[in-house]
Amino acid sequence: MLDFSSALYLGLRHPSASLAPWSELTTGRPAALGVAPEAARAAEALAALVGCERASLSPSTLHLFWDLFGVLAARPLEIFRDAGVYAVGGWGIERASALGARVRALPHYDAAALGATLARRAPGAAPPVVVADGYCTDCGRPAPLAGYVAAVLPHGGLVVVDDTQMLGIMGAGASRAAPFGEGGGGSLSYHGLRDSEGVLLVSSLAKGFGVPLAALAGSRAAVRAFEIASETRVYTSPPSTAVLRAAERALGDSRLGGEALRRRLAENVARFRDGLWRHGLATTGGPFPVQSIAGFAGAAARAVHARLHGLGVRAVLTRGACLAGPRVVFVITATHDARAIERAARALCQAAAELGLAPPSRAACSP
Repeated sequence: MLDFSSALYLGLRHPSASLAPWSELTTGRPAALGVAPEAARAAEALAALVGCERASLSPSTLHLFWDLFGVLAARPLEIFRDAGVYAVGGWGIERASALGARVRALPHYDAAALGATLARRAPGAAPPVVVADGYCTDCGRPAPLAGYVAAVLPHGGLVVVDDTQMLGIMGAGASRAAPFGEGGGGSLSYHGLRDSEGVLLVSSLAKGFGVPLAALAGSRAAVRAFEIASETRVYTSPPSTAVLRAAERALGDSRLGGEALRRRLAENVARFRDGLWRHGLATTGGPFPVQSIAGFAGAAARAVHARLHGLGVRAVLTRGACLAGPRVVFVITATHDARAIERAARALCQAAAELGLAPPSRAACSP
């Protein structure tokens, strides 16, 4: 079975034999009583990678979003929820709403609409907090981060970015020839923002780095304030030693070989898109490794997904926040080879043709 369902974009895996040994999985102490040396080293390396002064680690983005919005809602604030926010960030917003924060809808990636709305607010209104994903895998666009920051800073506001998709993949100096840029530092480096003022990044390492760990990153003062008021750092277990060792290894691997992996990933995405084009098919998702097949939605997408499985190709059937209806999604990784990608393109073409859904084909699609 060809697998195009894994979000381990760079193919980083961490078998136990590859990690430094440990004598205990956990110290039994909450993070509020002190962090392990491995956690301190990983947090420092992550902060440097994403361009922030400080980072704080947590077992998952669920821990961070739940906790962060509990902390933020302790004072008056008005939350602007981007229409494409990932579910986990939405759960944090719901907690803030339950605690009394006002929540307003924000059109997807529309910095102009945000600026216009903020300009109409009454003097003395609560500080705005914009919540958005760093990259939309549905429509293949990065968030207009600079526009969001410029809009909220005059009002004493904040932009909270779920940067899980960008971290480890997108970096500085992106171009047509190098669509991911360099470094894998995520949104701040991708947009050329040298200052994290007014920005908090909430990122999982599970995709770009293959580690079930999350980090909150921002200014030294903002992260420290979060740590002081945090509840999950008191009442839940910190990341395990095994996870922290894996994070250290992943960050080291990225420094040494990350550029080669990102180049290979970009080449594989381009090869997949080109292969579909030859068969008369297209995708959304831009250069990103999450590729949504255009033209199939709803029942058609379900049928194509099922037929692909019968042809030995595992894709993902997903309902995005930006595109209507279920969609068939292929997740490309650096570990896929040219033969597997071509087989996947042919299988998709065959599935669509068998179901009477294929557009005029530019190439034969026999398996």
